[in-house]
Amino acid sequence: MAGLNSDSNGVKVNEEEATVHYRDAARDKAARVSSRAPPPRYSDVYSSGPLHTIVGVRLPCKPPSTLWDLAVADGKIASIEPFVSHPHDIAHLPGVLVATERLLAPSLCHAHIHLDKCFLLQDPKFLDLEIETGDFNEAMELTTQAKSRFEEEDLLRRGRQLIEESIHFGVTVMRAFVEVDGDVKFKCLDAGLKLKKEFEERCEVQLCAFAQLPLFSGEDGGVEIRDLMSQAAHREGVDVVGSTPYVEQDEVKMKMNVRWISMMALFNGKPLDLHLDYNLEKSQDPLIWSALEILKGRNWTERGGKRITLGHCTRLTLFSPEDWRKLKDEISDLPVSFVGLPTSDLFMMRNESRARGTLPIPEMIQAYKLDGAIAVNNVGNAFTPQGNCDPLSVASLGVAVYQAGTKKDAEILYECVSSRAKAAIGVPSASVDFAVGDPADFVLFDRLDIGWRCRKTITEVVYDAGPHRQTIRQGRLTTT
Repeated sequence: MAGLNSDSNGVKVNEEEATVHYRDAARDKAARVSSRAPPPRYSDVYSSGPLHTIVGVRLPCKPPSTLWDLAVADGKIASIEPFVSHPHDIAHLPGVLVATERLLAPSLCHAHIHLDKCFLLQDPKFLDLEIETGDFNEAMELTTQAKSRFEEEDLLRRGRQLIEESIHFGVTVMRAFVEVDGDVKFKCLDAGLKLKKEFEERCEVQLCAFAQLPLFSGEDGGVEIRDLMSQAAHREGVDVVGSTPYVEQDEVKMKMNVRWISMMALFNGKPLDLHLDYNLEKSQDPLIWSALEILKGRNWTERGGKRITLGHCTRLTLFSPEDWRKLKDEISDLPVSFVGLPTSDLFMMRNESRARGTLPIPEMIQAYKLDGAIAVNNVGNAFTPQGNCDPLSVASLGVAVYQAGTKKDAEILYECVSSRAKAAIGVPSASVDFAVGDPADFVLFDRLDIGWRCRKTITEVVYDAGPHRQTIRQGRLTTT
């Protein structure tokens, strides 16, 4: 005997009849679905293979009212032609991306980011390590405590999250610092090498084996860390070597640090990346002059030395115009680029009068013709608790920090996290005025349904980038 139930209104319902009804309804629905054309394949909408055509985009250096079609071949721009309206929908064709009037710009770059120290303030494993004073010494101490607990699992988990988030913001290449010292040995480096391999098709991870701790100070005079760094510099997959001369106990050892790490870079044929002059004290002579003298004394250019990248350098913010001109002359033909790190610098770096400073990168580029970029540096740790993995957030911050609000300023700020950032770490890039033969590494801004708020120019993107982007690397979509 069929059971009886009451619905919410107290009406008796025969369960057997209800079962028959729902079964017949499901059969009818299945028949209707099967009579329709199947939905498009994922690969037709977001091709997993290479793109050959990007249709109907706005380009940075073209009038916003005009649209363009780009052809892509072998990971490069093959042609740029005025948009042609197609009589038949081609969006479903493999290798075609219909941009629907969205802005296409060169992809973004982390010229300087720490892969192993990210998200320490959010990770459950390290939640006991809270900021109390917010100064540099505390940040070093908290990070040292965290490093004593580093394991492959959390290094991979946190590093993977940083790379994944960066890709979704439009990043296709990054210089990732991984520390080597007596505490972590090669833990950070080994994890970085695994992540580099894991993401090689979606993002170029340029690994810098990095000595955050002194190379010549300390109880053993830096013997262990120099041995470890020597081994790291020879490792396959290590692209760059770097150090932090300012952590040494005196100026003599700072110069010894520069001499040793620059020798390692030359000997191994690798670029050099130095964290330099991280202070705002006028009474403290900047090390930049001695560093340049050491590098020129090694006949860096004549011996085929690779690019030299100098990060932080906040002491240089106290330079006069004469100092900047002298710096340009002293650099001469050395392949030197500066990377300003405003989110970290403004949080960490203050003097006794609480003045803050970060390299004036736009002015260095425009007034003194120096090579420069800006970058994120740290994400979610005691050196930089605020911010995220988006390089454009730093460019947007730069509008206020550098009082750089003009159209030209905005374009330079965008370049500082894109083409200039890539140049600072020795990577080819498309410029904002795309040309045939440029790498097909792009970021496509905004959703399709955002209407008049759609960003049409680089200036609008720098003022307010918005979160909705698609990333293209070597002619392939890496995000949806």
